[in-house]
Amino acid sequence: MKRPGALYCPLWFLLLLAAGSLLLLVRLQDLTDTPGVNVLVAPRWPVHKDDVEAVSSASLLELQDFKPPVTKRQRKLLLQTPNPSATVERHGKLLLQTPNPSATVERHGKQLLQTPNPSATEERHGKLLLQTPNPSAAVGGDGAEERRRQQLAETQASRRRRLNNVCAVYQPGASEQRVSRHQVSRVYVEDRSRLLYCEVPKAGCSNWKRVLMVLGGSAASTWDIPHDAAHAANRLRRLDGYDAASIAERLRSYTKVLFVREPFERLVSAFRDKFESPNSYYHPVFGRAIIARYRANASLSALRSGAGVSFPEFVRYLLDVQRPVGMDIHWTPVSQLCSPCLLRYSFIGKLESLEADANFLLRSVGAPGNLTFPDFKDRNPRAERTSAAITRAYFSQLSAAERQKVFDFFYMDYLMFQYDKPFSDLT
Repeated sequence: MKRPGALYCPLWFLLLLAAGSLLLLVRLQDLTDTPGVNVLVAPRWPVHKDDVEAVSSASLLELQDFKPPVTKRQRKLLLQTPNPSATVERHGKLLLQTPNPSATVERHGKQLLQTPNPSATEERHGKLLLQTPNPSAAVGGDGAEERRRQQLAETQASRRRRLNNVCAVYQPGASEQRVSRHQVSRVYVEDRSRLLYCEVPKAGCSNWKRVLMVLGGSAASTWDIPHDAAHAANRLRRLDGYDAASIAERLRSYTKVLFVREPFERLVSAFRDKFESPNSYYHPVFGRAIIARYRANASLSALRSGAGVSFPEFVRYLLDVQRPVGMDIHWTPVSQLCSPCLLRYSFIGKLESLEADANFLLRSVGAPGNLTFPDFKDRNPRAERTSAAITRAYFSQLSAAERQKVFDFFYMDYLMFQYDKPFSDLT
């Protein structure tokens, strides 16, 4: 017969075990709140504070035919992805899989991102609010016009998402970095309409300066402003001319505008303008150096004048890491010229849809109704505008390897602004 006290031993043991487990749980909870203690937590993908549109694969999956370099930083990001099995590396590119595929829809032939909470998509801190200036006019107004405006607004939202997603992968946290004066040195300010415009040469910048002059009151009409006056006597202020507090306030509250162009076409346009037409600056400064460096048995007259640079010679200069003369804004990639990941542009227009994009922007910011974007070419007016066909003819002068190197040079512009590869053999 067992003693009565022996029956209580297992019960006391269970009570002591439960008490010990409770104390251990409390201790672990304290550790998670204690500074300096390393606690394993779920990794998180870097996101912008104001970006209500989460990083998703819907836009980035469209990049699967491109070949960006995979840096150590990008490999680290791959390791930090919440679901590593959902990350695919193809041809050295980061392809982000959507955690919830049902959140991705295809609209107008493009994959657009859906936000879990549509009401959260209000854009703050200087982002463009594309609203009808007179809401009551939208009720009984022209239905076709309203549909056109809505389509343009959706295009803008898609372009911003694309840029934000690319920046989140290749320059995570860039928008949190401090802005230097150099990084805003190409940004023009128009205070009346609260506009910031980053100048991209060969992407309609001359006419944009005319528009800014009219908006600012220094000219009555864009047609009254000669080409040289638009550049040399425009009386427009650049953002780097303000003090730090004024720069920060304008970046926060103004509409930030960027207009881009197909990179190969922009490059050919710059070459034709600066080297195939008389030019008292580019011929002696760039032409002489290019001919001396890249032309065998150059004539004395060519070395003296700098005229007659060929497109292959110009490309050799562009790709040379030890260029005999420095870079120029006319062929600097937009990704470097305007710091799009840092400045988070509100409006991204394209030269290919220049008139529609520009006039939509002007109406959205309340510009005078009689002000429309000018469509005239006053520099070398007899020369045909650089088109896709002309661009292809110039690039046909290059080898496949040279075309690939130029594509790599402008790769981030192709990626950020969603331009197709201009040649099928590019990788």
